[in-house]
Amino acid sequence: MNVPTWLWFATVGALLAVILVDLFVVDNHPHKVKLSEAARWVIFYLALAVAFGIGVWLFAGGTYAGEFFAGYLTEYSLSVDNLFIFVIIMTAFRVPEEHQHRVLLVGVVIALVMRGIFIALGAAAISAFSWVFYLFAVVLLVTAYRLVREHSDSEKEYKENRALKLLRRVLPVTDEYHGSHTVVRIDGKRWVTPMLIVMIAIGSTDLLFALDSIPAIFGLTQEPFLVFTANAFALMGLRQLYFLLGGLLSRLVYLSYGLSIILAFIGVKLVLEALHTNDLPFINGGDPVPVPDVGIAVSLGVIVGVLVITTVASLMKSKRDERAAVNGATAPAGQ
Repeated sequence: MNVPTWLWFATVGALLAVILVDLFVVDNHPHKVKLSEAARWVIFYLALAVAFGIGVWLFAGGTYAGEFFAGYLTEYSLSVDNLFIFVIIMTAFRVPEEHQHRVLLVGVVIALVMRGIFIALGAAAISAFSWVFYLFAVVLLVTAYRLVREHSDSEKEYKENRALKLLRRVLPVTDEYHGSHTVVRIDGKRWVTPMLIVMIAIGSTDLLFALDSIPAIFGLTQEPFLVFTANAFALMGLRQLYFLLGGLLSRLVYLSYGLSIILAFIGVKLVLEALHTNDLPFINGGDPVPVPDVGIAVSLGVIVGVLVITTVASLMKSKRDERAAVNGATAPAGQ
């Protein structure tokens, strides 16, 4: 894609404008986000993503639009898995409900900046070394295996990373929240509040997930503009999805399996792409290997199909489990 500089600035500027408006609204009216409000915001961000994809189709063609939508769906579905960890972090830090939206917003901004750096590094590595595709493929296949293996581990606990532990040693942290303030002055001394710690926890945790998701989207498109915007739209809609799904997260029992299939599929696609553009001397004498080319239409179909099947199967199993629990509770004693 030939993306002019002004379009990059306009895109980033529009994202910043949305973030600033959202932050202004939150700061002026901290409140517990209700389902109806979260649903409206989710629809709004989905509509923005769809409108952007249509714009890509009109100005750059259907192939690039398909790459954007495939990347967006992949990043969004991987982000849903991140929500489990966000719930654990919110619970561990006992974040007041009226301030959870602000925590997620600032955490997402931190994650978006860090992902932007990752994307730039990834794009530079791919353009310089074709073998990076093999590395990305290994990362995705290992992650797919890990998701399946850890599926049965439902008792997840949040543990602070080294950066947060170091921050606690360097800066004094208050025991209680002070509204939405991240820094307060007590007896003439500056203290940071748990609000700052949890914001950094959300942002840094998402950065770890980016180690998996960034290689995944580069397996669908090598256009930095599409990679960045797909990540941005997925992250922007993630906050409201957190409040909308809520307790429904526990019902998506097969989500890890679905995500592992998607990651494994993209991993294989990356290997085929690497072989197709091979220049490693110990593989086929450094010449490209004639392997099948997986088009974006096939990729998009696999991603959508797996997500639909996973979601439907998860909800059906949850309903069966609920009926079984009700029948077991109402059954006469001794039966």
